[in-house]
Amino acid sequence: MSGFLPDLASWALRGGAGANDNDDGTTDPPSSSDATSSTTAASKPKPDADELRAKRLARMMAAAGPSPESSSSTDNNVAAASSGTTTVAAPAPTPMDVDPTPMEEDVPEGDRKIAAIAPKPAPSSLKQPPGPDLQRKKKAKSSSGGSGGGGGIAAMSVSATSTPTKKLQRKKEIILKKTLGIYISTSTVIHSDSSLVKIEMDESVITLQSVAEILAFRLSMPSDSAELNTAPPQKKELVGYLGQCHRNASEELKNLRGRKKEGDGDAKELESLLEEIRRQVVSYCASSLMEPDLFPLITPPATQLSNALTTTDPTNSITFGNTGTSSSFYHFLCEELLSQSPSAFSSIIHATVTHLTSSLARCDTILDDGGQHHPLMIVSALTALCSHKKAALELTKHDSFLLPPPTSPQAQERITPPLPTPPANASSQQQRFFRMMQSLSQNRNGYLRRSGPALEKETVLGLVMRLGLPMDNPSVSGPFANAAGRTLSDVNKSIDGMRRQWKVYLDGVYAFVRGLVTAGAQARNQVMSWIIDALLVNVGATAMRPDRSKVSNSQTLLNLCITLLKLCEPFLNPKKIHLIDPLFPSTATAHGGVFAMTGDDAVPRLAENPSPPSTKYDPKNTFIPQCFFFTTRALHLGIVPSSSFHTSLMRQVNHTAYMLRQRGSDAVSDPNFNHILSMQYANETTILSHDMLADALQFYDTCAGYLLNIDDDVLGLMPEHLVDDMCDLLTFVARMTPRVMLRLSFGNAFKVVVKLLSPQYSQIVRSYNLRAKLGDVLYDVFLPQSSSSPNSGVPQSVSCDPATTAPYLLSDPSAQETLAPSLLLLYGEVERTGYYEKMSHRSHIASLLKYLWESKEHRPAFRRITQNKESFIKFANGIMNETNSLIASVMEKLPEIRRVQVQMANPTEWARLSEEQRETISSRHEENEQEVKRALPLCNKTLQMLGFLNTDDDIRKLFLLDEMCPRLVNMLLHVLTKLVGAKGLELKVDNPENYNFRPKEMLRDLCSIFASFSTAIEFQVECYKSGYYNPDLVSKSIKTCRKLSLLPPDAMETFSLLPEKIAASAKNIEDDNALTADAPDEFLDPLMCTFMKDPVLLPTSNTIIDRATITQHLLNDPHDPFNRKELTMSMVEEATELKARMKAWLDNKRSGMTS
Repeated sequence: MSGFLPDLASWALRGGAGANDNDDGTTDPPSSSDATSSTTAASKPKPDADELRAKRLARMMAAAGPSPESSSSTDNNVAAASSGTTTVAAPAPTPMDVDPTPMEEDVPEGDRKIAAIAPKPAPSSLKQPPGPDLQRKKKAKSSSGGSGGGGGIAAMSVSATSTPTKKLQRKKEIILKKTLGIYISTSTVIHSDSSLVKIEMDESVITLQSVAEILAFRLSMPSDSAELNTAPPQKKELVGYLGQCHRNASEELKNLRGRKKEGDGDAKELESLLEEIRRQVVSYCASSLMEPDLFPLITPPATQLSNALTTTDPTNSITFGNTGTSSSFYHFLCEELLSQSPSAFSSIIHATVTHLTSSLARCDTILDDGGQHHPLMIVSALTALCSHKKAALELTKHDSFLLPPPTSPQAQERITPPLPTPPANASSQQQRFFRMMQSLSQNRNGYLRRSGPALEKETVLGLVMRLGLPMDNPSVSGPFANAAGRTLSDVNKSIDGMRRQWKVYLDGVYAFVRGLVTAGAQARNQVMSWIIDALLVNVGATAMRPDRSKVSNSQTLLNLCITLLKLCEPFLNPKKIHLIDPLFPSTATAHGGVFAMTGDDAVPRLAENPSPPSTKYDPKNTFIPQCFFFTTRALHLGIVPSSSFHTSLMRQVNHTAYMLRQRGSDAVSDPNFNHILSMQYANETTILSHDMLADALQFYDTCAGYLLNIDDDVLGLMPEHLVDDMCDLLTFVARMTPRVMLRLSFGNAFKVVVKLLSPQYSQIVRSYNLRAKLGDVLYDVFLPQSSSSPNSGVPQSVSCDPATTAPYLLSDPSAQETLAPSLLLLYGEVERTGYYEKMSHRSHIASLLKYLWESKEHRPAFRRITQNKESFIKFANGIMNETNSLIASVMEKLPEIRRVQVQMANPTEWARLSEEQRETISSRHEENEQEVKRALPLCNKTLQMLGFLNTDDDIRKLFLLDEMCPRLVNMLLHVLTKLVGAKGLELKVDNPENYNFRPKEMLRDLCSIFASFSTAIEFQVECYKSGYYNPDLVSKSIKTCRKLSLLPPDAMETFSLLPEKIAASAKNIEDDNALTADAPDEFLDPLMCTFMKDPVLLPTSNTIIDRATITQHLLNDPHDPFNRKELTMSMVEEATELKARMKAWLDNKRSGMTS
């Protein structure tokens, strides 16, 4: 540097370093005894910044005391004297040479700190950098000595005459070249390397003492110095340069030790030199970071350290060491800073974190940059910073690491983003527009300091987590512009490219979080506190339309999910899964309110009102339960809502396409359709990520295994969303991207579904919606799919047990025992899930029951079902109610659909209607189509289920009971009337397969049921009694079945005899009616006005009614029909006296008729 004095050490010791000079360049008043100090301070020129740094450095060296190698310096002086070199000898300073009092008085407090912490270099023979003084020095050199100088320090002046000494000297010069990238002006080796920086030095001998001075000279060069214009250029920034020097020295030291021979004195001295270089570069860097103005290349320090940590090549990072991070330059630097000043270390780390996160704050996606570096590089820099555990701990102590506590005043502070301002040259109209926008935005913008937006914008981890691929960002949706006109392969190529970038970024995020978690208990607790904050402020993320002023964006929550899933991986195995204490969700002090059981944000449990645990939460490992259960909560707030949103988005895309087709518009050219389709593709980039979904599915399978092994009293305390989310994600993946499930195991998921569906656990899991989802999982994931199935894309291996290769539904012992009765029970329970939802659920249950019925493994379970008469009757009654309702709805909608199709097919008639009329008709037509598409699949499957169930004699007998047979007959005849009656032609819609309308199959299933019951007298009698019975209708059905060959020959023959048998039964019915025609009113059923067969007393209203009538009523309405009081069949009493009188009356009538 230009202000570097020719002799630093002599200047520093001149009358006490800094005795008269102040940092600002002024001088103290001269003493009266100093004749040379008569010039006043005003007459002296004020030194520049470089000279001020030189003075500071000189005082630092003077205060540092003698080098540990002072004895070696003395030897060098002796060698110099014997060789005849001309130098001005100045012995190395000792504590007695420097008066500490003037130094302390003169040096400001900040500089005294430098003196206390600086490296301890010895005097050198370095020249000042090139300038006028250097030219004068070169002219004054002695031609005989070659290296003698007029202003050098003789302590380093050695005449290297012997060959071994010259050889060793050359080796040292080579070391300086390889490690520091410099060469000295008096080098004995000719240098033509343009990548080296020249250091002016009077003496050619390199010693340990000279390392500090050589470094000081190199670092003191101004950044615009011509000497630094190397090719290739050296690192301009001090930290990066010193880090490179340290890494070079470490490599050389490793190589030297690898080839060192025993008794090699040169190797030992070279090793000491390399060790000294490593020590000095660390020491200088630490001092410079604490005092930024010490050298010209170190301003500001946070930027310097950040840039040194930010690198695309890990092997060039200052955190890379030959034997790990503990041998890296960064590690030694942190240790040096801690040893010198812990407070300065903390300040430097905090400033570096602030600099890095401010760069992240300027990014909106992982495709952006923070002004200089890519987000991944910034996150990698934070990870590198955390490679030292004390630095990681300091990062977690940063002011912006955590949100303010919920009860603090700061939590209620509102942060308002800056309002847009008009440009400087805006017109008055533009200014009025901006003012209007500001007034409109004033109340809507902003967020609380403790909220989801604050989490991702104001905290360190939030800034890291928030970056992803948001679908509404132009950088993400832009590649999918004109989506409707692009090929699927082209779209997938764009998706895969961005998805790879996202994966790389997430790996960086995980490395950063893992570095914090493994930095010690204190840092780990801070991270867990941040996660608790993240889960608490985002409870509203599950809403259909989340309030973005309160919750974080979906990318933040997705990234949090993925990071937590990766943190869970080490303990998601049978050896460590037992460390997850199930009492964690029930212990408020452990989960920090995330799984609250009371209040507005209470988390529902599997059981309705579970009892608190009787044992105390005392885990063997606190982190594992935290990480596991927080992951389940994060998935509930992140991946699961995002998957639900994507399903809704796809529905919107399909609906828009349908409406465009109805209007005859071109979807490819429609801007609105292209926009929402591009949103769908952009969203698929993240939500359909194979790695993310596979990790989440495997996590849930592990959760299922965990639930299988905990006690029942604790099972009810588990969060309900754990099972609910597992079902949602399994069905979402099975429907959207089933190939993700390939080579994954779901055995635990299947077993926990069967367990929770079983009658035993139906009393624990009382949520009907959750139980319905369990049934959907069995259908979507574990029902072996055929080629015609809508979910045929699910790999066959998913539904099979890998141990037996047989389907879980057939091979699992628990399923064989309980699944059939569980599904029959579930069929009735889904009634409470909603009108449209129950159709889908029951359709799935019917398919499952059919599959189980056809397997011999489940036949014993079906036989046991008939032993519970009351339960089966409820199930059968539900089937018939459902069929009647569905048929009525479908048969009403199909003619309407047919009329609109005919109307639309006539362009002239359709064009005569107004736009509003066409829109109304189209809207109503779409509603009818949707309802028919929902109802017909269940209608078809219900008829099939009735058919295959009644092939069993025991089940068929239950349907022939007095309370069941009339309803069965009425339902069958009602459907038959709709299919083959006079109005059957109105059901012939266009494209019937689009509505799942298969009239031939429906007629086949219906007539098959008639055939199975045709030999039963009870059935024949009820057919005759039914108001729907028409002999011509049945005959027409028989003729159609025979013509289309819908039934097997035996069934066809039986069915064809039904009209004759009904006619034969009619005579008996008429005889009975004649017998009871004049029966007393007390013998008649009060509701049906028919002669009672089995009278019973209703205790709630003291009314006598026929048993079949009240049984049938209570199946649909659990109240007394006469006063609406609650009533069950167990409360009904026998009307013994009335029954005896009725019997006697009938006997008298019959005896009278025979006589």
